[in-house]
Amino acid sequence: MTDQITEILNAAKTVAVVGLSSNPMRPSYGVAAYLQMNGYRIIPVNPGINGALGEKAYPDLKSVPEKIDIVNIFRRSDQVAPVVDEAISLNIPCVWMQEEVEDVVSAAKARQAGIFVLMDSCILKEHRKRHR
Repeated sequence: MTDQITEILNAAKTVAVVGLSSNPMRPSYGVAAYLQMNGYRIIPVNPGINGALGEKAYPDLKSVPEKIDIVNIFRRSDQVAPVVDEAISLNIPCVWMQEEVEDVVSAAKARQAGIFVLMDSCILKEHRKRHR
């Protein structure tokens, strides 16, 4: 029997990483590189960079020209709401807030819209747990 997180990770192909840094020393870069090495297409979403990990960056989710399966958020908790609102408007199936990122109100709003939400959880650690 698989759990919902395993199902999400197995079904997903494209992960938009909001707040991805082009600096290899940043956690967002390491997590995105791990996901990329494990077969996911990474889309950097950060208006402050041109690209990262060989991929073109976009200023926001609505600018991304392809289907997104997971929005992985590396932003401060107080900056999550607009990202979640965008994910809801684009009908993205999963919003994943990294460790120490939490917005209970936005999470409830996303769940109400039928989106699977994780808060304060590292996608790398969850993937590694399930795919050893």
